[in-house]
Amino acid sequence: MFRIWAKVYHDEHIEKQLTFEREEKFSYDDFFSYLAEICDGLDIPTPVLLKTHLFNYAKFRHVVFRPRDFIEPVDFQKLVLENIS
Repeated sequence: MFRIWAKVYHDEHIEKQLTFEREEKFSYDDFFSYLAEICDGLDIPTPVLLKTHLFNYAKFRHVVFRPRDFIEPVDFQKLVLENIS
């Protein structure tokens, strides 16, 4: 089982948040599908997922997506995914 705490920040305050849980074992191969489900739950576009994002999540247990990581314009400062399991 794993849990990811997703937070959308606007003006350094949490605007939206979501706890994403799965009973299955975490897999980096499925990270994009986790990200897409999280973004659907937060009602925001899905960002582009790069190797650096995966490396940051693996090494630091969190990853930050900035507006430049989204193809569509967004009205928030950052999306943070944090491993809480």
